[in-house]
Amino acid sequence: MEDTLEILVRQSNSGDRKALESVVLHIQDYVYNLSLKMLLYPKDAEDATQEILIKIITHLSTFNGESKFTTWVYRVATNYLLTYKGKMTKAFTMPFSKYADLIDSGHSKIVKYAVNEGELSLLEEEVKVSCTQGLLLCLTPADRMVYILSEILGFTGVEGAKIMDITPVNFRKRLSRSRTKIRNFLNRKCGLSNPENPCRCRRKIDFLIDRKIIDPKGIRFANFSQRSIDLVQKLGELEKSIAIYRSVPIIEAPETLMRTIRQTLALDSYDGKKI
Repeated sequence: MEDTLEILVRQSNSGDRKALESVVLHIQDYVYNLSLKMLLYPKDAEDATQEILIKIITHLSTFNGESKFTTWVYRVATNYLLTYKGKMTKAFTMPFSKYADLIDSGHSKIVKYAVNEGELSLLEEEVKVSCTQGLLLCLTPADRMVYILSEILGFTGVEGAKIMDITPVNFRKRLSRSRTKIRNFLNRKCGLSNPENPCRCRRKIDFLIDRKIIDPKGIRFANFSQRSIDLVQKLGELEKSIAIYRSVPIIEAPETLMRTIRQTLALDSYDGKKI
């Protein structure tokens, strides 16, 4: 795919608008998922993705081929996300101590917001993804990005350092710090990571709905994936804290995103199909 992308980039830089459209279609899910992991809220992630894609398109001619094109894309996205302040993201961000209080509160064995097992399963998954993604916001933006690039997306230390434009030594130090904080928190609080912990996603459903942290009529994550709660148990070769995050599959960027990009940059007609 990388070779195909670089061919499309060269064609785009020669004025081929269809090739440019194909480039955007190839990368939009990657940019959106990175944004979503950094920002938690889909609306903030969609706004950031739009700006990042525009920045990539308008600076496409500066790609010099010294790295993989996708590495360059992640670097552009990372530079933007490290300073982006999403409104909802900023309002929810809190220290680990306050997040621990949130985890310890509001456990209930009865779920009043679900009337059948299907709804219960969906809400349980929504809690799992929302809770573990929200935990990442307890990290500083730079430490969060390092953790996402390495532990969730699987970039090597050398690749991650290039994306973040820091030394490999600095990258490893930040990763070690972030990994320790996330692992320790999950081992102390999360029932998925450590069965001895009392917290269970199902027991948090009503509390998080009452606090308007999740919305049963506006599911953000569970509609897009298999139950990653179940998948965690199948990833036994990985450390549990990593498996909890890697079990969440890639979420497709909203269909409205490409239409907005086309309108902004006056791209040629788009038929809505992914390439």
